Amino acid sequence: MQPLSDDLQENFDRLIVECLEQGCIWGLQDATENWALVGSTDHDDIDVIPFWSSKSLAEELCGDDWDVYKPVAIEIEEFLDDWLPGMHSDVLLVGVNWNIDLEGAEIEPLDLLEEFEAELD
Repeated sequence: MQPLSDDLQENFDRLIVECLEQGCIWGLQDATENWALVGSTDHDDIDVIPFWSSKSLAEELCGDDWDVYKPVAIEIEEFLDDWLPGMHSDVLLVGVNWNIDLEGAEIEPLDLLEEFEAELD
């Protein structure tokens, strides 16, 4: 699997294309089935759930402080139909293909949904 780019837009585009090709998106879950959550760097008092376009990219973060997590696939249909509207309702942001330093785009869930739908059209 190709490493992530330094170009956040390229990583964003990669997430959409690869997730649609594979039919899933990857998040990190701990043993109690809690999803990894990180405070937003752009917005105070808003949390971000990071997602990746491949298991291997997600696994790169499962060390040190994050060794309690493991990559878990979410069917893309469930992600688009349930997760993104639910995250919007819960006032959460989506982290897109973050690198090992937790750097990457943060996007509103419904904006990401629009991007996926545009790619599907």
